[in-house]
Amino acid sequence: MKAFIKTLLRFEGKQSDLHEGVLGTVNGYYGCVESQGRGTLHCHMLIWLEGGLNPNQIRDRVLRSEEQSFKDRLLRYLEDTISTSIPVTDSNQQTSVPNSNSHPCSTRGVNFRTVPEEHIYQLRQKDLHFLASKCQVHRHSKTCWKYWRGPPDPKECRFNLDENNIQPISFVDPDTGEITLKCLDGLVNHFNATILEAVRCNMDIKFIGSGPTAKAVMYYITDYITKSQLKTHVALAAIEIAVHKLEEYNADDDDCTIRAKKLLQKCAHSMISHQELSAQQVCSYLMDFEDHFTSHQYRNIYWTNFKSFIEQCSPSPEC
Repeated sequence: MKAFIKTLLRFEGKQSDLHEGVLGTVNGYYGCVESQGRGTLHCHMLIWLEGGLNPNQIRDRVLRSEEQSFKDRLLRYLEDTISTSIPVTDSNQQTSVPNSNSHPCSTRGVNFRTVPEEHIYQLRQKDLHFLASKCQVHRHSKTCWKYWRGPPDPKECRFNLDENNIQPISFVDPDTGEITLKCLDGLVNHFNATILEAVRCNMDIKFIGSGPTAKAVMYYITDYITKSQLKTHVALAAIEIAVHKLEEYNADDDDCTIRAKKLLQKCAHSMISHQELSAQQVCSYLMDFEDHFTSHQYRNIYWTNFKSFIEQCSPSPEC
């Protein structure tokens, strides 16, 4: 992640000169490392760009008739930064890339030092084609229909990925200011070609722009990366302390208290014995890897207390 931040985002610290990375000039970022069900570690990251406007400002400008040039530049930037389909390769090209006979994530890609300069672009496109085909194409599973309640409700993928989600051109809704990107393949997770080529694993990228959808995405991502998650080693340490406390002898304890302690002790031992840790998580803890990455220091906000206070001052009819 540090190599990604330094090399691709080209962010070297708040006090250093800003450099333009693959997404533009990065002004700040916050990323949280999480493990999925199989234990694989991945990072969710918010990135702020220098000079970036907030969703309301973007909405106001794209809806003004005199700001047509701004809208055109914004759409060109998004189409250049975010890919929504598998890149096409030349079928007549005879050259091969390292991942032609193996999974592209297990190879290093095109070696610029050993390839003639006139062939680099074609080979990179072919390499990117294999990468996107293997990593970015969505395949429906039970998880897609997790919240489907059955007929007569329509059976829709909860990730909003469907082969019929085709949009030939990018446009801005004239009423809401919502930006819809061109999409030529509804089953492809959006990706940045340079990032995918460098990190060589599946990814997703979204622009938080204007309109209700952008605000919903911003809320979802913020909620996701800031959710309270008790670290495994902290939980185990807390259980260990609890077990030692329960083992302490107290002459004043009656039979009911002793039985209750034994029951709690068995529960604690059961939790410890059934705690699952993947090899990736164990290595991450032992090697003292970071579980979050940030460019700035943030003040803590106790959201639950704040929300309760607002509800007391101004009760919502929906709650």
